Amino acid sequence: MDLYEPYLQNERQRKLLESTGKLADSFSKRAERFDREEAFPFENFSDLKKAGYVSLSVPKEYGGEEISLYELVMLQERLATGDAATSLSIGWHLGGLMELTENRPWKEEEFKSLCTKIVEDHALLNRAATEPATGSPTRGGLPETKAVKSGEGWVLTGRKTFTSMAKALDYSLVSARIGDSGEKGFFLVDHSLEGVTIEETWDTISMKGTGSDDLVLHDVSLPARALVERDSDKADTVDELPKAWLLHIPACYIGVAIAARNEAIRFAKEYSPNSLPGPIKDVPEVQRKIGEIELELFKARQILYSTADRWVKEPDKRAGMAAELASVKHIVTNSAFQIVDTAMRIVGARSLFRSNPMQRYYRDVRAGLHNPPMDDMVISMLAGRALKE
Repeated sequence: MDLYEPYLQNERQRKLLESTGKLADSFSKRAERFDREEAFPFENFSDLKKAGYVSLSVPKEYGGEEISLYELVMLQERLATGDAATSLSIGWHLGGLMELTENRPWKEEEFKSLCTKIVEDHALLNRAATEPATGSPTRGGLPETKAVKSGEGWVLTGRKTFTSMAKALDYSLVSARIGDSGEKGFFLVDHSLEGVTIEETWDTISMKGTGSDDLVLHDVSLPARALVERDSDKADTVDELPKAWLLHIPACYIGVAIAARNEAIRFAKEYSPNSLPGPIKDVPEVQRKIGEIELELFKARQILYSTADRWVKEPDKRAGMAAELASVKHIVTNSAFQIVDTAMRIVGARSLFRSNPMQRYYRDVRAGLHNPPMDDMVISMLAGRALKE
């Protein structure tokens, strides 16, 4: 049975999945080359733009598809079966837009302008919030990047790390401390402006293709309207809602696990050592490992899809879903890691060769443990909630 059939709810989703599947299959043919050359997958992003994938979470009123969280999870998972780094990268763009679409924290004219650039010019956007001194923004550190008032506008100076797609971005939403206050704001920064540069610092063993280099801002002059979000302007309802769009992260890593699962099953069906009468798929131990993979995959996907579906269908309960969403990330990314590990055991030593995709899946899936929220934060959150009951 097709892995996606149980989760498809309507014809719209089927069509979206089919078009995404074509992209994923194309990306899978290039993934080994990009990984070996440690190159940013510009070709993949060109295809995403041509297919209209970059505008999927833009509101319908501004020319997008306005996909739901459930659809985001499904499409990102499928895309990751082809190339994990591309999926994770574009997930930040789509997810960030989804949050803006649902909450509308900006002045509408500024949001409409951005959406138009994305739909018509295929512009790419990402939030730039992580810094060397603060670490992950989910841990609450105040940014050292500073915005100083200058005439009618602002001057922005600072450095952001882990800026996925840095070389391909058109815009970044940069978090910065406003003046000497303790208030944080987000500034929409056009990468074509003077003082905006990219420093190539991304030298990792996994997720190489995200190109998460440093974004360096040196006395960047911005108009007043560039300050699109600030803490003091947020309504309570916006501030309280958890960032459900971060489910694109576990969706990506379980997509990697699916790719590893498929490779292991293919290998088991085709590999026939002369010590056996047929392929290794008939060996009980291999069958047991495949069964373990199927069980772990079922568990992870049921949790991922049911939670995303609940977010869509029960909007009145969203404010109380923070722990649930965090738990999904923890469970799914750890399950993905376990699935890939088991798949490698089926393939054996061949999985360690650079020409074998399994070693890339193993390196890429490991990165999921370091995406937000981290495992320790999830466990602490769940403990705190239980102790307050």
